[in-house]
Amino acid sequence: MPDLAEAADEAAGRVSDIWQQLQAWIASDVATTDTAIQAGLLIFIAVAAVYTGRSAAPLIARLVARSAGRAWLHARVDKLGGLVAPACALTLTWVASAVLAAAGYATNLLGIASSLLVAWLLIRLITTLTRSNGLTRFAGAIIWFVAALAIVGWLNPLIAAMDALAFTAGEMRISLLTVVNGIVLVGALVWVAVVFSTLLETQLRRIEGVTPAARVLVGKVLRIGFLTVAVLVGLTSIGIDFTAVAVFSGAIGVGIGFGLQKVVSNLISGIILLLDRSIKPGDVIEIGEAYGWISKLGARYAAIVTRDGKEYLIPNEDLITQQVINWSFSNRAVRLKIGVGVSYQSDVRKALDLMMRAAEENARVLKTPPPATRLMGFGDSSVDLELRIWVNDPEAGVVNVASDVRLAIWDMFHDNGIEFPFPQRDLHITSADGLRDAMREVMAKQGEKPQNQRSD
Repeated sequence: MPDLAEAADEAAGRVSDIWQQLQAWIASDVATTDTAIQAGLLIFIAVAAVYTGRSAAPLIARLVARSAGRAWLHARVDKLGGLVAPACALTLTWVASAVLAAAGYATNLLGIASSLLVAWLLIRLITTLTRSNGLTRFAGAIIWFVAALAIVGWLNPLIAAMDALAFTAGEMRISLLTVVNGIVLVGALVWVAVVFSTLLETQLRRIEGVTPAARVLVGKVLRIGFLTVAVLVGLTSIGIDFTAVAVFSGAIGVGIGFGLQKVVSNLISGIILLLDRSIKPGDVIEIGEAYGWISKLGARYAAIVTRDGKEYLIPNEDLITQQVINWSFSNRAVRLKIGVGVSYQSDVRKALDLMMRAAEENARVLKTPPPATRLMGFGDSSVDLELRIWVNDPEAGVVNVASDVRLAIWDMFHDNGIEFPFPQRDLHITSADGLRDAMREVMAKQGEKPQNQRSD
C-alpha cells in the first residue's frame, strides 16, 4: 500500500508539473496581444481566400474554355481553380507578416501558417499536374501532415515516441517506427515499380512488329518482377532477415497456396493463353452467353466488351477449360447464312438473283470470297433459299449486317413481284353430324329458309 501511495503521489506531481508548464506556455505564448492579432488576421485571410477562390473558379473555367490549350489543361480546370484559394491565402499571409514585422509585432504564428500553406500549395500543384486518384491524394495528405509536424517542431518528439513503442522477437527489435517506415518504404518502392513497368508497357505498344499477346506477356512479366524486387528490397532495408523466417514463411506460403488456388490458376492460365496465342486483345470470341471482342487481358481475367455495352470479366481459367469460339483466330472473315422462303408461284431463279444483288450492294459484305445463293429444299409452304455472305469485321456486329441484307431482300422482292409464303393447310371433313341443324338455327334467326328444305 505505501508503494501505491508513493506512485500515486509521484504521478500527481508529474501531472501538476505538466499543467504548470502548460499554463506558463499559454500565458507567455498564446494569451498575448501579438498572438490575438495574428489569429484574427489568419481568420480574415481564410475567409478572404475562400471567397476569392469561389469567385475566381468560374473565370478560370471560361479562360481555359476559350484557350486552345491541350486536352489535359481542359480536363484539370476544376483543379486549377482549387489552387486559387491557397495561393491567395499564402500571398495575404506574407503581406500581413511583413506589415506586422514593420510595426514591431511578433509574426511567429503567421510564419508557421505561411510554411504550412507553402507545403499545401506545392502538394496541390503536384496532384493537379499529375493523374490524380485516391492514392495520390492520400500520399499528398501524408506528406503535408509530416511537413506540418516538422514546421511546428513536433516531428522529432513523435519519432522518439514511436520508437519507444517496441517489442523484441528473438534478436529482432520491432517498434512502431519500424512498422511505419516499412509501410512507407515498401509503398514508395511498389509505386515506383508500377510507374516504371507502366512506362515500359507504353513503350512496348509503340514498337511495331510485336504481337499484342507478346506485349501483354512481357508487360506482365516485367510488372511481377519489379513488384517482387520492390517488396524484397523494402523489407530488407528495414532490417527483416528472410533467412530467419524461412520456415515460417514457407508454412505461410503453403497456406496461401491452398487458399489462393483459383488466383494462381488464373494467373498461370493467363500466361498460357499469351504463350500459345489462342486469344489476344482485339479478337472476337464467344464463350457461354458472352459474345464480343477482347479489350484487355489481365493477370486474372479477360475483359470482353459486347455490342450492347456490357463488359464481361471472364476468368482466364474458364478460357482454358471451356469451349471458346474465336471468330478471328486465324482469319477475321466470318460467313453468315441468311435463310429466305418464297412461295411456289414465285420465280425462284429471279429470287436468287435479287438475293445476290442485295448482298453485293451492302458495303460490309466482302467481294472475296463472294456471296453465294443456294436452293436448300422444298418445304410444306415455301421454297427454302439461303444466302451466304462473308464479313471481316465481326466486332462491328453480325446481326446488324444480316438485318440490313434482309431488309434489302424485302424491298427487292416486293418491287419485283416475288411473294413471301404463308402457311397453307388442306382441311378434310370426315364427319358433319350436327352441322345441318346448326345451319338451320342460324338461318332461322336471320329470317331465311334453307335451300334444301321444301315448304309445306
